[in-house]
Amino acid sequence: MTEQERVAIIDKFKLWFRDTFSFSHTKNTEKLKDIKNFQINPFLLYYLASFLEGNTNPDSLAKALLYPRILGTSITTSFGTGMQRFITQILGAYGSTTSGIDIEFIDQIDGRKKFCQLKSGPNAINKDDVTTIDNHFKSVRNLARTNSLPLQYGDLVFSLLYGERNEVNSFIPILEGKGIVVNVGKEFWHRFTGDPNFYRHLIVAAGEVAAEVNMKDTVDEVVTELSSKIDQHYKELFG
Repeated sequence: MTEQERVAIIDKFKLWFRDTFSFSHTKNTEKLKDIKNFQINPFLLYYLASFLEGNTNPDSLAKALLYPRILGTSITTSFGTGMQRFITQILGAYGSTTSGIDIEFIDQIDGRKKFCQLKSGPNAINKDDVTTIDNHFKSVRNLARTNSLPLQYGDLVFSLLYGERNEVNSFIPILEGKGIVVNVGKEFWHRFTGDPNFYRHLIVAAGEVAAEVNMKDTVDEVVTELSSKIDQHYKELFG
């Protein structure tokens, strides 16, 4: 990859991160002004509000509901899904029609076509996922034998978009023990682009976009409106 190509891809990533991912995150946050958007655990809500803010006034209750939604696992999931679309639509990988395979791309290190299942980060799979992933790859191997496709060891890969080897949970080694090649973070991006430093370049680019983002006023507005709805809701319930 030339320097010009790398810069062009990074610019496209920053554009996507700012105008698609961050824009969507903001819009989804603005939708959370109504209490009906939440499934409330009445046993924990007051506890979490007090744990977070030291009191249980409506603003604190609203924050205890809102913060996990806008800062928690759902945004990580959205990022992973969005990055998969970005990789296929912008970076030249092909969305796969093979069941259980997310993208197909030419490995820039060994030159072979890879059939890849993508997940976001080090804790993206659980015990049940191991069996599912293994079965998907077994099906692809069987299909390759049936169609006489020259599939070699390492052509089927499971890749994590971010993370380090020492961060992966205990299920990643189980996958590897089943003969599945796993690429973690920079390993995937190196093979995908041919640039050993591309992962770091992406992280730096995300940080540059993040420095432009300040949605505190929006979040405060949502907290204010949501707290009003919470106050009204509990007055109706308990008088």
